[in-house]
Amino acid sequence: MKVVLTGGHGFLGWHTACRLRARHGVDAVRLGRAEVADPDVLRQHVADADVVMHLAGVNRAESDEAVSAGNLELAEQLAAALRSSGTSARVVFANSVQADLDNAYGTAKARSADLLRSAVGESGGSLADVLLPNLFGEHGRPRYNSFVATFCHAVAHGETPTVDVDREVPLLHAQRAAAHLIDAATGIDDVQARPEGESHGVSEVLRLVQGFHELYARGEVPPLTDDFRVDLFNTYRSYAFPQQFPMRPVVHADPRGGLFETTRTHGGTGQTFVSTTRPGATRGDHYHLRKVERFFVVRGRAEIRLRRLLDDEVVTFRLDGSEPGFVDMPTLWVHSITNVGDDDLVTMFWADQLLDPADPDQYPERVLVEATP
Repeated sequence: MKVVLTGGHGFLGWHTACRLRARHGVDAVRLGRAEVADPDVLRQHVADADVVMHLAGVNRAESDEAVSAGNLELAEQLAAALRSSGTSARVVFANSVQADLDNAYGTAKARSADLLRSAVGESGGSLADVLLPNLFGEHGRPRYNSFVATFCHAVAHGETPTVDVDREVPLLHAQRAAAHLIDAATGIDDVQARPEGESHGVSEVLRLVQGFHELYARGEVPPLTDDFRVDLFNTYRSYAFPQQFPMRPVVHADPRGGLFETTRTHGGTGQTFVSTTRPGATRGDHYHLRKVERFFVVRGRAEIRLRRLLDDEVVTFRLDGSEPGFVDMPTLWVHSITNVGDDDLVTMFWADQLLDPADPDQYPERVLVEATP
């Protein structure tokens, strides 16, 4: 199945592409602004697509007029490509609940839906119009995608943001939004869907993020008592990585040896296990969508490698049991641990959830990607 994402390199586009790969084994074609703006390139991509997800948009610009014009132009470009290619693809539009409001962004989103609906009607396709609430999630762009991204980035970097207007905001994690968009792609009829967000106050979100930071800055895992806290904590962690690692716990030593704390959790359930790894062997080479996971090297020498999903840059840490330390695995980062010493490597692993064999939240992929000849 060929799935094309406009705005595929943006916040929601990245999350959707990650979920398509993880849950459905589909590597989406991700189009940026240059490809969408080129009529020939865009037409070629949509001509043989089974699904086209229109995720490209303009959230903020120098004026309301620029916001409106930017969103309409993107919809017009896609509508023209749909008509000229004659495709009967399923089109999924990442619309906004603001389409019901009389503002520049909302009005442009509503008009964009009309443009796409008209185009698929002429080309024989169908449209799923998905009106999304405020989104948040890992690697959102501060001061652009959401106030959650702004708060998490600022707090993780030692800043103290303030709340200008406190109000209740319906919030939906980007992975959950992506799931709704993918579900909508399976239909054949024109539909409109309205995924619900979970309402939280702006000041409440800031307090939670600051609470996460206070504990996590010293290696402690905060209470993860519901899905929203897990999603928000993983969002915060994406801004604390990699500069916060590796961490070094306090070692309490006496003639018997040393004692140190590996993981302290505040509420919730978790699972801890220990592995031995032979010299030269590698564990991992997978990623998670939701799991909070910690690698703690107890004995031996290890190299931990991480690569953000759909990216090429690899972050590497070297840990040695002579100086105990740990690294936490961010969600949506492929990771592995290799024994680079001469003796067995002893590693303690901790995860915030018990392993569910029916849904392990573990997706195989190698950290090191071989170069294409």
